[in-house]
Amino acid sequence: MLAQPYHGIVPEDAAVPLLDGPREACGVFAAYTPNQRVANIIYFGLFALQHRGQESAGIATSDGETVTVFKDLGLVAQVFDESSLAGLGGHIGIGHARYSTTGSNNWTNAQPTHRQIGNTSIALGHNGNLTNTKQLAADLGVHVATTDSDLMTEGIAREVNDERSDSRGLEMALIKVAPTWNGAFSLVIMDQGRIVGLRDPNGFRPLCLGSLPDGGWVLASETAALDLVGARFVREIAAGEMVVIDAMGVRSFYPFDNVQPRLCLFEFVYFARPDSQMYGRNIHGARYEMGKILSQQHPADADIVVPVPESGIPAAQGFSAASGIPYVDGLVKNRYVGRTFIEPNQMLRDRGIRLKLNPIEENLSGKRVVMVDDSIVRGTTTRQLVKMVRDAGAVEVHLRVSSPPYRWPCFYGMDTGDRSTLIAAQMEVEEIRQHLDADSLGYLSLDGLLEATGVADAGFCTACLSGEYPTDTPETTDKFQLERS
Repeated sequence: MLAQPYHGIVPEDAAVPLLDGPREACGVFAAYTPNQRVANIIYFGLFALQHRGQESAGIATSDGETVTVFKDLGLVAQVFDESSLAGLGGHIGIGHARYSTTGSNNWTNAQPTHRQIGNTSIALGHNGNLTNTKQLAADLGVHVATTDSDLMTEGIAREVNDERSDSRGLEMALIKVAPTWNGAFSLVIMDQGRIVGLRDPNGFRPLCLGSLPDGGWVLASETAALDLVGARFVREIAAGEMVVIDAMGVRSFYPFDNVQPRLCLFEFVYFARPDSQMYGRNIHGARYEMGKILSQQHPADADIVVPVPESGIPAAQGFSAASGIPYVDGLVKNRYVGRTFIEPNQMLRDRGIRLKLNPIEENLSGKRVVMVDDSIVRGTTTRQLVKMVRDAGAVEVHLRVSSPPYRWPCFYGMDTGDRSTLIAAQMEVEEIRQHLDADSLGYLSLDGLLEATGVADAGFCTACLSGEYPTDTPETTDKFQLERS
């Protein structure tokens, strides 16, 4: 059953340009409770994961008989209100906040995806990106799917239909179809009576398990979402693990043969909230350590250390602590500019990055500045930032980056599939420095980054930094490939 969404549709060309960082796929959340409605729990879980996807949001719930889905374009707080949440009854549900890496940003591609097969309803939320979508579409004979998530849902539904005489139809279907998917997928899936969490055999994208005080359970992309809903962190779902949660409790299955943990290293650099933990390590602590190591690898003779808000803050604090150079707030972020319903006029577009950040001239004027950012992907906004700091009166700008040069495309859930757009793939470090008009430029080494995590042996994907891919890569990087096929 598809509930009627509120169509506060955000035009695709109405987005204020993001800062120059990688853009990631999605946030997923699921809840199973014996005694209460889950819609509000899922809403707050998605609210905590809003940083992972700002294009659309959706929730699916079940009352034991009917799966109801409500989704729309926009932020979580724009999509849902008391009325829409009231229409989502039941004690089982999943939620999704999307940034598109396969398929356009339109209502059809918002998640959760849904299929009805006979008396069985399947809903799915996906974080990641498959690398064999064209082959899956061909194998299924599907000509209308526009996302990899849609193909996954279709494949599951067909298997459930074949297994519908089995009360464990959903989990048996997943055990059969999941090994046919290549690439990155952390999933929350549901039917009328259970929720399932599933990570690919490399565990590219995170997923964790929490317990609620009333005996219920939640699944979430990050531990910070557990905190907001009052859940206790139990453990991370392992790479290649499938967790089924229903009236019998929690049980695990392992559908994959070749399991090699390779969590995306950029979860530590950029994606995850600093108050989350992964591999048992606090993200803020790891980013602070990145800054300390960066200051040792690339010291600077300067007066102040200034972060690029907000993901550059912990590394800047670490750089300051290790170098003895005072930490100063020199850039203020406009917290209320994300996606906008109003197209900026030409004057505002020309001012570019000031829609997001504005300098504190009193703190920058006459100073030699170390400006710390987490990454440089395309370089466009970084160049604007350097100019902004100079225009505010800085006499020198020394740029420090708490990750290595981003040189290779990602096929596992970041929107950087075209290598020609990556500045470090086209220029050497000195050329980048000149292009950005910085007085000096220093990147954290890959070894230094791995050391800073404190869990280097746990297993990371470093493909975008090293060019070493854990799986076969696709023949195309076109996010619209299914729409054009």
